[in-house]
Amino acid sequence: MCALWHPQFPTALSDSTIAWLWACLVPALCEIMKTHSEFFEVATRGKGTYEITDRIADAVANSAVATGTATVFIQHTSASLIVFENADRSARVDLHAFFERLVPEDSEYFSHTSEGPDDSTSHIKMALTRSSEVIPIVEGRLQLGTWQGIYLFEHRRSPHRRRIVVSIIGE
Repeated sequence: MCALWHPQFPTALSDSTIAWLWACLVPALCEIMKTHSEFFEVATRGKGTYEITDRIADAVANSAVATGTATVFIQHTSASLIVFENADRSARVDLHAFFERLVPEDSEYFSHTSEGPDDSTSHIKMALTRSSEVIPIVEGRLQLGTWQGIYLFEHRRSPHRRRIVVSIIGE
């Protein structure tokens, strides 16, 4: 016997009853909730921010999810994701300058420099920002604010190909 009990049931449910409930209810729940995943790459030209909002909005449109969330994840440790001002480029210029002052490459105390002077600093900058963002979806659209955009924040000097995963769940 199963320990699952509800006051309207005079006894506990049998294992076969629970198996029947799972067989009937789980597929019904799966029909209510949709999931969709997409991957894309961004070719960077070195340090800086690269807007990816439109690519994520395209994934949401492809998902046919009207209400839910989009989780965006970058599969790297020397680049990150940020939600940031997208109307005035000078805000991003200030962000880049701030991070260069916050974690300068010419510091003598970094030991992880096997790939160059931006090796350890790129990992630290990534740790100070984020590897993922979650954005609500309402009426089939990302619910970003008026001046918000989603950016890949490249922390390395050299060009790279960065892989992004977008996972959408909702109804």
